Amino acid sequence: MSNRAKWIFIAPLAIAGLVLFAFLGGGLVMLLWNWLLPPLFGGPVVTFWQALGLLALSRILFGGFGRHGGGYRSHRTPEERERMRQRLRARFGFGGPADEGRQPVAGERP
Repeated sequence: MSNRAKWIFIAPLAIAGLVLFAFLGGGLVMLLWNWLLPPLFGGPVVTFWQALGLLALSRILFGGFGRHGGGYRSHRTPEERERMRQRLRARFGFGGPADEGRQPVAGERP
């Protein structure tokens, strides 16, 4: 079977799989949202299209864009993660007495 014949067979299956995933995922998000949020927190009831938008938004915010592994943390060493924590603490004013005697991180404002 040639490459072209494979693509002619695989492409429609891939499109059908994406459509099926979207409808099942959107329906599941809608059912779960409408079952949990309005009774628990008084949230709004969502439609299928709103649920599909929530699913897409959560993928963008929490799923990344096709990176493999555990997201941004898996690509950093423990030292890089600690430097990032220190920069965030310094920038947003977190920390307390334990941070008083620490050395500033490179590039950090005093």
